[in-house]
Amino acid sequence: MKIDKNKIFELFEFWCKKLRISPYWDIKLEFVDDVNWRKTGDFKVDCDDRKAVLLLNKANPKQENLEEVIVHELFHLKMYPLDQVTESLIIANFEEGTSAYKFAYNQFFVSLEQTVEELTKCFLLDFGENKELSYGRCKKQKSYNELFEGLRNLE
Repeated sequence: MKIDKNKIFELFEFWCKKLRISPYWDIKLEFVDDVNWRKTGDFKVDCDDRKAVLLLNKANPKQENLEEVIVHELFHLKMYPLDQVTESLIIANFEEGTSAYKFAYNQFFVSLEQTVEELTKCFLLDFGENKELSYGRCKKQKSYNELFEGLRNLE
């Protein structure tokens, strides 16, 4: 995939303003040019100083729409305080390694990702330049029929 860095920086600035991240946060965009990096986007955050770096995979992004990735990662930053409070509550109330801890932690992160992705879709479809959603993650998922292979017949 050919990446137009100027266009990506332009989209990044647009979304930082649209989501009211700037001027409240000092935030910058950096490209990762490492073929072994497995993510398409990620953040490094310093909450105390309200600084963040959005990292975008330049070498082998798994999503086709990098605007969608930018919006998704910026929503993670918007939700970061809630993320940290919830994670702290889980750590304080469940013993690490127990099934209750694993369940709470897993459910929290699944819910967080689903919420961030739904917000991303809503904003992208209303305000995005590229409204095409990425289906890159679907490619490695099992088909509907494959999910049921080997299950016991309940009849």
